[in-house]
Amino acid sequence: MTTSPTGEALRKALDGPFHAIKQRWRDEISADDVVRDPALSMADARAWTLDRLVKLAGRKFAIAGFPEAQGGTGPQSESVAHFEMLAQGDLGLTIKSGVQHGLFGGAIVNLGTKRHHEDFLPSVITVERPGAFAMTELGHGSDVSSIETTITYLPETDELEINSPTPSATKAYLGNAGQHGTWATVFGQLDVHGEGQGVHVVLVPIRDDDLNDLPGITTGDQGHKGGLLGVDNGTIRFDHVRVPRTHLLDRFGGIGDDGVYHSPIESKNARFFTMLGTLVRGRICVGGGGASATRKALSIATRYALQRTQFRRPGLGEEILLLDYQTHQRKLLPNLARAYAYGFAQNELALALQRVIDADGGDPVAARELETRAAGMKVLLTRWANDTIQLCREACGGAGYLSENGLTLLRQDADVFATFEGDNTVLAQLVAKALLLDYKKTWGDMDLRGTAQATARMVGGSFLERTTARSVIDRLVLAARGVGGNPLHHRGWHVQLFEDREAHVVEGLAKRMRAAGKASAGDAFAATNACQEHMLNAARAHTDRVVLEAFIEGIEETKDPYIRSLLNQVCDLYALATIEEHRAWYMEHERFDGQRSREIAQAVDDLCVQLRPVALQLVEGLGVPEGWLNSAMLSNAGGQHQVEPAASEEILAG
Repeated sequence: MTTSPTGEALRKALDGPFHAIKQRWRDEISADDVVRDPALSMADARAWTLDRLVKLAGRKFAIAGFPEAQGGTGPQSESVAHFEMLAQGDLGLTIKSGVQHGLFGGAIVNLGTKRHHEDFLPSVITVERPGAFAMTELGHGSDVSSIETTITYLPETDELEINSPTPSATKAYLGNAGQHGTWATVFGQLDVHGEGQGVHVVLVPIRDDDLNDLPGITTGDQGHKGGLLGVDNGTIRFDHVRVPRTHLLDRFGGIGDDGVYHSPIESKNARFFTMLGTLVRGRICVGGGGASATRKALSIATRYALQRTQFRRPGLGEEILLLDYQTHQRKLLPNLARAYAYGFAQNELALALQRVIDADGGDPVAARELETRAAGMKVLLTRWANDTIQLCREACGGAGYLSENGLTLLRQDADVFATFEGDNTVLAQLVAKALLLDYKKTWGDMDLRGTAQATARMVGGSFLERTTARSVIDRLVLAARGVGGNPLHHRGWHVQLFEDREAHVVEGLAKRMRAAGKASAGDAFAATNACQEHMLNAARAHTDRVVLEAFIEGIEETKDPYIRSLLNQVCDLYALATIEEHRAWYMEHERFDGQRSREIAQAVDDLCVQLRPVALQLVEGLGVPEGWLNSAMLSNAGGQHQVEPAASEEILAG
């Protein structure tokens, strides 16, 4: 199908610095390459997924982020863009790639050294060596520092012995472990000469070429799941399995030829969090993948609303399109605005990832900020994905419930995105702690009581440092102070409200945590536990502000005046819909009154009406190839309801 000029221009603006990469996917990859038949059995889905991943890698897709010397095609920031495009096809294929190239391969890239890169990466990239990322255990998921698997150095043979000492030490939920994996990067507690050195990672073969378990290895297949049927999740147990000492990924700590442990990072806590911090790309990708799947759902639901009619106009006139109903506009158009806002924020996050990687440890402050932002975005995007894909299914009525129309597969596959790469509640708490703590003094202290005790002072305005378009935003805020009358469409006023909510929530949390830190040992847990909901609110307020600033930056980078004008209206809708979502807070804290609250709700309605004529172009701008939608009900959609660009410009101008 032909994309309108406005849709193409919006797509280019939203792709930002990754347009060339994403457009190559659209130009060269067909639906057959990346879209799975939802009727496939689990066995067939697994076979299809592995086959497509091998073929994509052979065509140099989805293999960015690896050193070019070993066959990689670009920096890690570009790997995020590849992941996002895969997620517009099939999420099972996306996660299969994420496990193989992002987690298993990424651990080797980020935690290993040159010899590991040379020995392992070429076959990882081509998927000749399928691998699992063996971090999570049945007994410990988010609490990685407490995993039970042991890695013991045996000086007499210069080997490492990997063991699962208890049933709860069984590695679980691992992609590639159920059927296809032949290797695993195994996280465990390293013991050298009787001294524990904390969590480290070792490369361990788990199956032979015929996919039989190797001696000492017991794998299990976790079978049918609630989604992602193409991914073979499984378990691994180790019974005193030995591998060469050189299989330890030792960039941040290892055992020399003399049998002595060494590390450039003296503190075990700092070493642990540095190692985990290098794996932040997976968290960024999961958030981006969830957002991409939601773009696809919105594309299906909006296109359907532009062709499906229901009831006649008064006087037995023509039937009414679904998208002409206010309630339907309210379902879809604010979420289209969020899709743009989150897309610009995701671009900025990928670029921040690359800056931290390029600094190679030289900017620890930026690294900690990246971890915080990645956690906040992952929470926001995956929650939005689950809520909005369900909304899109409902917006398509009974048709949306048919597998052939594409939404049920998206819904079931996106569900677990809220869980893996960090449970959303735990990650939101991590964001809140980062807003409170002085990490220079409390690096790695993630304990609730420790958090409370470490909050020696409120952070004041330090967490409000501009993250994007600093001078532009400062100018907008300054200009808003002189605005009289109705400020609803003034960007500076939006920024002020977002910042005010963040500042107030975080400062209130700091006061409560301070008080909790002074509680007796017996009361400390109850006092800090009572702050958890407040922590979630602080994380959301912070991330909302970051997203708005990224959207402003994206508009600032857009040169086409018409597209810039259109994006400004979309940004208005995003900002006002977010303020409306939290208007109870604003009214409780006397930031505005009931009259202003009603005006905001009316402004959201008005913006939906104004953007309704360009809904198709907005969907095109999301960048999902129409052939990938895999929705039978759209076969007759065509472009008959598309408004010509000139008419759209007149509407916006009016």
